[in-house]
Amino acid sequence: MSPRHLALLGTLLALAACKESPDPSATRATEAKRYFGNAPDGKLHVYFFDVGQGDAALIVSPTGNTVLVDSGPEKAAGHLVNRLPELLVKQLDLVILTHPHNDHHGALDPVLRRVGARQLMEPQLPSAPREYDALLTSISGRRIQVVSPAPPTSTPNAPQRINLGDGVSLTILWPRAPSEPLLEASEATLEINSIVMRLSYGETSVLFAGDALAQTEEYLLAREVPIQSTLIKVGAHGLAGATTAPFLARVGARAAVISVGADNPFKAPAAATLERLKAAHVQVFRTDVDGEVQVVSDGKSLVVTPERLPQGSPSDTRYTHPGQGPTPEPDFWAGKPLP
Repeated sequence: MSPRHLALLGTLLALAACKESPDPSATRATEAKRYFGNAPDGKLHVYFFDVGQGDAALIVSPTGNTVLVDSGPEKAAGHLVNRLPELLVKQLDLVILTHPHNDHHGALDPVLRRVGARQLMEPQLPSAPREYDALLTSISGRRIQVVSPAPPTSTPNAPQRINLGDGVSLTILWPRAPSEPLLEASEATLEINSIVMRLSYGETSVLFAGDALAQTEEYLLAREVPIQSTLIKVGAHGLAGATTAPFLARVGARAAVISVGADNPFKAPAAATLERLKAAHVQVFRTDVDGEVQVVSDGKSLVVTPERLPQGSPSDTRYTHPGQGPTPEPDFWAGKPLP
């Protein structure tokens, strides 16, 4: 081939390369579309993931703001790394770790490496394990802001409320350090100071109880904290030491989700807890039985859709629970001081 022909061939190849080379911005858009799901649909969504023996839930507000509540154990990492991008359109706005137990944060590192986050909230308990502190140090090194639940400094008697947009708010009910001292227990300090919060939208609400136990529930009841909710994420995976009858009566939930692993060594949920839920006429969904549980609210009612339906149920079965009406959330911590 002559030099002239070689030069012509080089020109043609260069032109073809320019024609086929994608625009960098278009490439990024394509990658984002490939890795992340569709835009929000104007409703509040809560996904209670099936992570085995542990907790992990995703909140997606009507405007697309996102909060990941816990990340499940280490073995849940593969599932969440694949599932979360299907539900997100951008990195997480907030991650909330309810307390420093591995079944609530074990998968966090790979999850954050995959989807990212702007901010992380955790209770900053003094007795946290060393490996948990190392995890937080690693996370803060990635320019993820780490904060703790605390009343506003300008109004210390007010509850901490996170605005998720379009009338959706997340109110942190416990803990309230430094305004109020942490609860103390000989063996369950981490559990009883687990972050407890209430997600509200219109006439519907969801109470996240973390691993809070009866001592936490008694404290919230004594302070007359607004905990009435349409659905409760049952505390401590349904163990007998939580979800007491007085607490259930005050919450008044119509539905409950228990995040628990099949054949777990704790034998959770306890028969006593299930009996209390039944006596309170609460419809129970369990991740070990029902798989992932999806909750959707239009502000008027909650629609619950389990991944697995009872045998013989139509494939389009949905469980609808009307809201209990808007519950006013005071701008101050309206509660009776404890003796």
